[in-house]
Amino acid sequence: MPARHANNEPAPVIDTRGRLPRHKNLHSDKLQDYLLQGVSRTFALTIPQLPAPLYRVVSNAYLLCRIVDTIEDETSLSVGQKAGFCEKFIAMVTGDMEASQFSRELRPLLSTGTLPSEHELVQRTPEIIDILFSFDEQQREALVTCVVTMSKGMAAYQRKADSAGLESITDLNRYCYYVAGVVGEMLTRLFCHYSPAIADREDALMALSVSFGQGLQMTNILKDIWDDYDHGACWLPRDIFAQAGFDLHDLASGHRQSNFSDGLERLISISTGHLANALAYTLLIPKTEPGIRNFCLWAIGMAVLTLRKINHHRNFSCGDEVKISRRSVKATIITSRLSAAHDGLLRTLFNLGQIGMPRCAPGWKADPDLIQRQQGHRVRSGLNL
Repeated sequence: MPARHANNEPAPVIDTRGRLPRHKNLHSDKLQDYLLQGVSRTFALTIPQLPAPLYRVVSNAYLLCRIVDTIEDETSLSVGQKAGFCEKFIAMVTGDMEASQFSRELRPLLSTGTLPSEHELVQRTPEIIDILFSFDEQQREALVTCVVTMSKGMAAYQRKADSAGLESITDLNRYCYYVAGVVGEMLTRLFCHYSPAIADREDALMALSVSFGQGLQMTNILKDIWDDYDHGACWLPRDIFAQAGFDLHDLASGHRQSNFSDGLERLISISTGHLANALAYTLLIPKTEPGIRNFCLWAIGMAVLTLRKINHHRNFSCGDEVKISRRSVKATIITSRLSAAHDGLLRTLFNLGQIGMPRCAPGWKADPDLIQRQQGHRVRSGLNL
């Protein structure tokens, strides 16, 4: 559930006048449904597939992540201001700052470049926080651990963001951990809390959860290369492209250069390897939980299709050129529903999706410097290079 980059389609521009008014007794599920529809068409589709107890808490988690992402993307805020609001966000979710104060301070600073639906999300932050504090201790701890880690990581990487990319694949792995890997861990903790049968497989699921998140995040980073570049940011690793003979300081001319295409091929290969791990993660979910399986499969299917478009149009110059169609989204949904209980068929479909694609980068590489999970387990992130 990576935040902004997780969308295969941009959130629609919404005129918030005359929309859902704020009332203290407004049903929380209805409010979260409404806000999700505004900020993410993709997650507004996938999250409702989850069982009801998970649906409510995962909706809240996504909206919290989206608030952090709104801070990261706001062009009117300086790096220092973004770091300051990330600190205030942490204070808010840990109960050390009033949500109404956070909302009052941030909302007037949001520019017209930020979607009206995100303006409204920030305005309604107090209601989202009220829902957060209605969950039981384990659920709340999973959400807070995730968004606190995400906030700290995003603030750190804002200082590194420029149009010449990140220094290395290790930096990319760490960035992906902060914005998506932690979400994979959080979801795993929530799934295990929900189902004893899933909890029996917690260790195996945790070992794959970061890779799952990274596969989705890298796919969207690749899709958004040129849109991010237009905003003065690049999340590509310089070392990978240097090995291909391309200098990311010359990124403006990249889509016309064959050696840039070679570097892109390497990242497509790495992303595909992570998505293979995402499928392995999904197959660990019991077949008796089709909602959770579909939640995962829809995301994987759309990512695979997006990577195929990127691979076949490596000279693309904007995200719209490699965005999958509504027809493809519908086909992914139908196929997933029909095959969700058939592990062999799912593996076959994934392998068919790799025809004509760069070979998956195999294996794992543990990063000894990556942060530890709360229970003391080492996070294993990134594929062997």
